Amino acid sequence: MIPAVIVLLYLATVFYIGIFAFRKSASHQGAEDYFLASRSLGPFVFLLSLFGTNMTAFTILGSSGHAFTNGIVTYGLMASSSALIIPLTLFLIGTRLWALGKRYGFITPVQLFRDRWECGHIGTVIFAVQAALLVPYIIIGVMGGGTTLNTISGGWVPYWFGGALVALVVMSYVFFGGMRGTAWVNTFQAVLFLCFGAVAFAIIGTGMGGFRQSVESMLSSSDGAALLTRQRVSFLFFLSYTFIPLSSIAFPHICIFCLTARRIGQFKRTVILYPILIMVIWFPCVFLGVMGNRASDIPQIQEKLQARETLMKQGDNLTPQERRQLSEKAGGDDVILLLLERYAPFWLTGMLGAGIMAAVMASDSQILALSTMFTEDVFAYYGGKARFGDTAQVQTGRVFVIVVTLFAYLIALEAPETIFSLAVQYAFTGYAALSPLLVAALFWKRSTKWGALASTVWVAVAVAGIATIQSAIPPPAPGPKAETVVWSLLGWELFTRTPTGTAVLGLMPVVPLTLISALLMVAVSGLTSKPSDATLGRYFPEERSVAAR
Repeated sequence: MIPAVIVLLYLATVFYIGIFAFRKSASHQGAEDYFLASRSLGPFVFLLSLFGTNMTAFTILGSSGHAFTNGIVTYGLMASSSALIIPLTLFLIGTRLWALGKRYGFITPVQLFRDRWECGHIGTVIFAVQAALLVPYIIIGVMGGGTTLNTISGGWVPYWFGGALVALVVMSYVFFGGMRGTAWVNTFQAVLFLCFGAVAFAIIGTGMGGFRQSVESMLSSSDGAALLTRQRVSFLFFLSYTFIPLSSIAFPHICIFCLTARRIGQFKRTVILYPILIMVIWFPCVFLGVMGNRASDIPQIQEKLQARETLMKQGDNLTPQERRQLSEKAGGDDVILLLLERYAPFWLTGMLGAGIMAAVMASDSQILALSTMFTEDVFAYYGGKARFGDTAQVQTGRVFVIVVTLFAYLIALEAPETIFSLAVQYAFTGYAALSPLLVAALFWKRSTKWGALASTVWVAVAVAGIATIQSAIPPPAPGPKAETVVWSLLGWELFTRTPTGTAVLGLMPVVPLTLISALLMVAVSGLTSKPSDATLGRYFPEERSVAAR
């Protein structure tokens, strides 16, 4: 119980930070203060809160769980490409977002789209699709909280209660503190889980007899050697993952965070330090996930390895229900927690558990982003703010926080997917495919609202189609060539079902979804009327002045 008590004390500390932020902002009470902290975040808080909100349960639990099954390639799939692409998009897109938001008072990306493309209800469609795609990301935060408390406490805290407790704490400090509370909590949490990586790496490595010995032991077996290479992920799938980091800047909570900086110069430090921070947190998590395969002295991990072996050998002879049960048992989302429980002192387990919980609870930004979008893009846009006032808008946002958190919790209780697959298949894929909207709005003068609508509808239909197919067709048993052909044409396997998701021509769905989204934006915009010259003049003043000369 002691590790669980330490984690509970951490949750109480986080809750207090949110209350303190509420008291700090009590004199303002305006929508811009609640949703954007009055655009006043300093460089330190801006850097760590922006990084912290990107590092969720997906980063620690999801990455280690994926590495437990697929090997060290997980680092190359996500961390390497993210360290290059995310800072680049922050520099090229984030700075322009900040400048336009400061100039025209935007609080959400949909406000930018409505003004840039002179659209009204199309903006509402974009909001609806963005909101639907953000919910899976919130769900994984609740799943991670339940998994962490259940494992850290040795089963003393049930999964449903751990998830409920985390959801309640997050809901509380977002409800009271708004963006200021969320940013402060994310900064505190980022410091915690950055420290967690180094300490956990050293403690667990020592407990396992040293990582050199562990790696040599794994290399001595064919299965262990495969985990230390790229053998378990095809080359096309590996390349597909370079599209995933495009989702980061397209996420509404990241766009909104870009608007909170006090000065544009703060992006420079963020772009420089962001890759280093990614390495500090991703490397230990992925490596510990791989090394978990050697910890067969832990009963729970032994059960996972046996379930995986059964799937590999007997998968084709099992029923879909049996395969699903074995897949859930073989899942590795709790591996890093089991390693802590086995190799770390009980008091340190609680402290490191608090570090993991810090990453798990980063879903607060997504909850606040949904609340911000609803109140600005629906409530205020359709006359609620003009009729009921600024205070009513803030209170509406707080009520929406409660509704979204409760909904995410109820879904998390029944979510069958692992944290990694849930995030990659729906949240990341959908937002990566929506990234052409942001690029076109900011940099392509000829883009139109109809092109934006075509891209948005395509993404919504495609993601819904993938979810429908995956629910209707059970995944094949894991294996070297494990796949079920769903649709083929002239000998080409166009669409296949894999053990962890789907593939299109051997690629992850994010690739064709993003490319077709960009193609639709270009093609439909070319066939429809562009916005007025007055609007274009506000967004591209340099081109207007050149034409005048």
